[in-house]
Amino acid sequence: MAAPGARQPLLLLLLAGLAHGASALFEVKDNNGTACIMASFSASFLTTYETGNGSKISNMTLPASADVLKNSSSCGKENGSEPSLAITFGSGHLLKLNFTKNTTLYSVQHMYFTYNLSDTQFFPNASIKGIHTVNFTTDIKADINKTYRCVSDIRVYRNNVTIVLQDATIQAYLSGSNFSKEETRCSQDGPSPTTGPPTPSPPLVPTNPIVSKYNVTGDNGTCLLASMALQLNITYLKTDNKTVTRAFNVDPNDTFTGSCGDQLVTLKVVNKNSALELQFGMNASSSLFFLKGVQLNMTLSDAREPMFSASNSSLKALQATVGNSYKCSTEERIYVSKALSLNVFSVQVQAFKVESDRFGSVEECVQDGNNMLIPIAVGGALAGLVLIVLIAYLIGRKRSHAGYQTI
Repeated sequence: MAAPGARQPLLLLLLAGLAHGASALFEVKDNNGTACIMASFSASFLTTYETGNGSKISNMTLPASADVLKNSSSCGKENGSEPSLAITFGSGHLLKLNFTKNTTLYSVQHMYFTYNLSDTQFFPNASIKGIHTVNFTTDIKADINKTYRCVSDIRVYRNNVTIVLQDATIQAYLSGSNFSKEETRCSQDGPSPTTGPPTPSPPLVPTNPIVSKYNVTGDNGTCLLASMALQLNITYLKTDNKTVTRAFNVDPNDTFTGSCGDQLVTLKVVNKNSALELQFGMNASSSLFFLKGVQLNMTLSDAREPMFSASNSSLKALQATVGNSYKCSTEERIYVSKALSLNVFSVQVQAFKVESDRFGSVEECVQDGNNMLIPIAVGGALAGLVLIVLIAYLIGRKRSHAGYQTI
């Protein structure tokens, strides 16, 4: 249940939360009305789910209407149970934190996220309906009788779900119905986040990404074969209200999955900070495949809005005949939205019809063809120049001979 804010310390905490945009305060109380758990944070939930047209990504944030679910929250001790905080929001979604302690520390032993795939607002066209729960382990821990404090993002990942807690202040096993003035800071903040040197920003232009190989297989065999290097160019507003454009390389060590369909083939590349999905479509009348959609969800730690999302499902890039492969050595930039472009390096890709897990006949991009024309044109120009000089020389020599007289 959200606290009323009558006490001055709680009012100050709520105001601090509002300054960060979405933090909310939650309390669990015992039968006497004494708080045993207090928590203030904002949260985002990134969930990949399946539809009839392939995988989609849902991005939810903890709304201001979120509330403590009393029958699933507890101060512990009953039947030996440990304290727990359960926060409910939306149509059947739930975030639950279970606490435990030893002689010196308390911690969030488990974090559970329950989401409802029948909620069409956040999971439109979901192939599977109903309630699903994911269990996470966390590194949230603090000294007994101290407040856990973390200004930096807290990220947990499991299967197809990513949770990001922001600007977190948490304390369990409270003894005074209020946050302790003493704090245990999270490791992400470092020893002194307010006075220490600023964290260096990532480079604006990193080195070119490394080529990765991708293979997506379905019931009928391989439906996507790709070798390419990917780079994301994102424009966003930083916490200091400055707009920057930064490049992020897709790492070869990132996890990838995908799906095969008659009209849609997808490739998903996921790491702890991002989920990138490439969607390949097919034009049956012309027997062409092409990149038709790009969807990105990413956490930007220095952004004013840390959860970045962009998508476009009306592209027509990397196009070739079904059964052949598209190849381009030249860097290609695919504009997804005003805030996102995808750079593709040294690409060879083939979708839908892949025989024996090998690329088919190559169809080269126009850029590579233009690159070949340049040396041909230069060579032709030089040859022409040599020919002109030679002809001029021969004409000059002939005229020189014609000028002599016999004595």
